[in-house]
Amino acid sequence: MMRVLFITPYIPSLIRVRPYNLLRTLCASGHQIHLVALQPPEDREASLADLRELCERVDVFPLTRGRTLWNATLALPTTLPLQAAYSHHPEAERHLYRLVESGRFDVVHVEHLRGAVLAQRLRGIPRVFDSVDSITYLFEQASRFAPRFRQRLIARLDLGRTRHFEARAPLSFDRTLVTSPTDAHALRMLIGDRSDGRIVVLPNGVDLDYFHPTSTTPDPATILFSGKMSYHANSAAALFLAHEIMPRVWQRHPEARLVIAGKGPSPAVRDLGVDSRITVTGYVDDLRPHFARATIALSPLLYGAGIQNKVLEAMSSGVPVIATPQVCSALRAQPGRDMLIGDAAEQLAAHTLSLIDDPERRNRIGASGRLYVERFHSWPEIVRSLTTVYEEACAMSPATRVRP
Repeated sequence: MMRVLFITPYIPSLIRVRPYNLLRTLCASGHQIHLVALQPPEDREASLADLRELCERVDVFPLTRGRTLWNATLALPTTLPLQAAYSHHPEAERHLYRLVESGRFDVVHVEHLRGAVLAQRLRGIPRVFDSVDSITYLFEQASRFAPRFRQRLIARLDLGRTRHFEARAPLSFDRTLVTSPTDAHALRMLIGDRSDGRIVVLPNGVDLDYFHPTSTTPDPATILFSGKMSYHANSAAALFLAHEIMPRVWQRHPEARLVIAGKGPSPAVRDLGVDSRITVTGYVDDLRPHFARATIALSPLLYGAGIQNKVLEAMSSGVPVIATPQVCSALRAQPGRDMLIGDAAEQLAAHTLSLIDDPERRNRIGASGRLYVERFHSWPEIVRSLTTVYEEACAMSPATRVRP
């Protein structure tokens, strides 16, 4: 059993799926968790009831819109990324310092680049930084491929700062976690030889009991794309799917329907719903009915970082998945068996048509996808690996801890 001081820059929830499930599974495994979380403006309505039941203690510090604007203003003349500056909170940082000074904890776990500033100055305790993704790698892609000029501009403005920060931040921690080998490689390239085994791949998991195959008969020729639609990479993928892939599907199957499910669709994505064959749902509190009705889950991301949780959830639900290489690079799934992969609209449309026309193959790929996530993306297995990371961090002597 370990005593973990777990720090997040937002409220863990079923939307913030990675920290929520790590917390849930750590607690179920017998570890004692003290959560310190910021509550930014976008999490104003988030519930804390589940977290208070799970954790030994939960301390929450509101992060107001005024505070975030002030943080950005202070960061402008510095090299600190605006993403990291967003979460600067002097009261929370003083509270964390006092908690560490109490000597009650074995290890500190801090979530995301936004949370790194809260824990960078903590000393005298092993610290694990869950970077999740390489934000530099993401911004390099977004600066070229994001669907809107404003998104490309923001990525370009913060890219240099983020590159500088990610080249140094992991050296302030004993271990740094990322969800995929691609992101691990990106960080190692930034850090160079000093990374020295400190970058560890810890993939995302999926709740196998919550997302499971059902006996519901899928709707005919229904293609589902799900995810947080306010994320620019998902927005770009939704537009690519509707404008480039679906017209090729409709040539042979004019009855086919497209469902785009997820929070915060951009105006361009919402406007796709003008076509009666396309449904844009907006926020959905439970995706399982959509997975149950979907013939195919299609994830045509053109760029991105890390692991796409909605792909894992679709596979866990037994829905056959078609995706781009960008999505699959973080997975160990076998193409053609566990999922289908295509890198152009023509190939993605051809895969879609082949599965619409072949129910037996659909069922086979859906079943294989479920077996894949059972093997590689079980939260209990992932938390066992995380516990090993904690133990390795605790075993490092102060002399071996590199500082930037």
